[in-house]
Amino acid sequence: MRSLTPVEAAVAVAIGGSLLAAAIPSFVSNLHASRMVEPVRGLTQIATRATALAASRPAETAYPDSVGLTPENVPAGKPATDPQGTWDHPSWRLLEFEKTTPHSFSFAFESRNAKGHAMFHARAHGDLDGDGVLSTFAIIGESRDGSEPMLHPMEITREVE
Repeated sequence: MRSLTPVEAAVAVAIGGSLLAAAIPSFVSNLHASRMVEPVRGLTQIATRATALAASRPAETAYPDSVGLTPENVPAGKPATDPQGTWDHPSWRLLEFEKTTPHSFSFAFESRNAKGHAMFHARAHGDLDGDGVLSTFAIIGESRDGSEPMLHPMEITREVE
């Protein structure tokens, strides 16, 4: 087997470097996007179900009761698997929401139902690298008697912290 000439080696390094230069930004972009799927999908599921419930109820009973951060401790640095019963709160059941596979975010649902007007605020918090700094995703919805429920745009803070 012959060895590469200096010119052949330089061409091989240049081609390898070009491939890496093209692949690394795409890889990093895909990694960031994949970390956003869980909270976006989760909040979309919660908001869709909450909106469907509100559409068939008066504002004073539009949304399920508030439920705090579930699981209570935000997974830190690696996906967590919840013990059985973690998602048994009646509000999670009404919202048809639970995490049955390892996940990196905790979710909360806060509601305020009143005569004529109701609101909810759903949040997802994650500590993707375990440094104590949280990524936060949130969505707000509201319902008024005589109108269709509406959702506000999702807000994202430190999407991949």
